[in-house]
Parts: sequence; structure tokens; C-alpha cells
Amino acid sequence: MPRISAATVPEHRHQVHRRIFDAFADLMAQESYDAITMARIAERAGLGRTAIYHHFPDKAAVVVGFASAETEAYVAELEERLASTPDPVLRMRYYIRHQLEAGHTFHMGLGVQLVGRLPDSSRRAIRAHVTAVEDVLRRILAEGVESGTMTVPDPDTALALVHACLTPRDLPSEQVESFVLRALGCP
Repeated sequence: MPRISAATVPEHRHQVHRRIFDAFADLMAQESYDAITMARIAERAGLGRTAIYHHFPDKAAVVVGFASAETEAYVAELEERLASTPDPVLRMRYYIRHQLEAGHTFHMGLGVQLVGRLPDSSRRAIRAHVTAVEDVLRRILAEGVESGTMTVPDPDTALALVHACLTPRDLPSEQVESFVLRALGCP
């Protein structure tokens, strides 16, 4: 029986998963998804060649697990940041800044090219994680409309347009923030 490197089995499993996700992220930063194998992820994570399969059945499952862990951390950090103010306009400013700042890390390589190579079940699982981030924005938009500080005739369209504005990472953050707030009719 393998030794665990933590006080509890769940903690050990979490640590191993984190090592696998870090290894996957490192490899994705260096090469294409197709060039990465489970054996290479295991090696980079410091696991035996077959030990990784005790945690994930295949590379697509690693991607889904990675996306899940990253999304949970991202949303938790975002929610913590938003909890400091009830003002919807300030909450929107925080949301925009967080997306622009933390998005560089969070959106690592999980673009259309990668997600398009995954099985349908994996794509649906990743979409569920994207929905968690969208739900935060949807809530801020609803609060803005309710308080009268935002004009949002169609929340779904506004959500898509706000996220489209936050996609380019090379634009000045202040200008993106100003543009989005004006588009939402914020004072």
C-alpha cells in the first residue's frame, strides 16, 4: 500500500491532485495539448507512471479536474473580494479588475482549440465551471438593475458583451473598466 504524504487521505489526495494540475499547467505552457501524455504529467508530478491513473482515467479528466480546481479557487477569491462592498458599481469594478488581473492565470490555455479536442462530456463539465463565473456577473448585473445604477435591458446579452470586453489582455485596464461601466450606464 502506498504511503500518504499528509495527515489524512483526503488531504493527501488533494496534494497529489495539485501536483498533477501544476505539472499539467507547466507542460501546457511549454507545448501543445496533443504532445502531452499521461506518463509525462505523472513524471512531472513526481508520480509513478501508472499511479496517475488512480486519480484520473485519462488526459481529458485531468483537464476537467484542473478546470474545476482553478474555477473554484478563482470564484472563491472573487467572492471574497466582492464581499467587502454592497455597492453594485463597486462590485462591477472589482469584477472587471479581477477578470483582467487574475484572468491571465485562470485562462491559461483552456481556449477553444483545447476544449474542442475534448469529448462532449468533458466540454459540458468545463462549461459548468464557466457558468460559475458567469453567475457572479449575472448577480452583479441584477443588483445594479435593482438599485437603479445600471441599465441592462437583456442580462444575457450584457453578460456576453462584458466578457467579450474582458477577453483582450493587452488593452489598458482602466480604459476597459471605463468602457464597460459606461456601457452599463453606471454613474
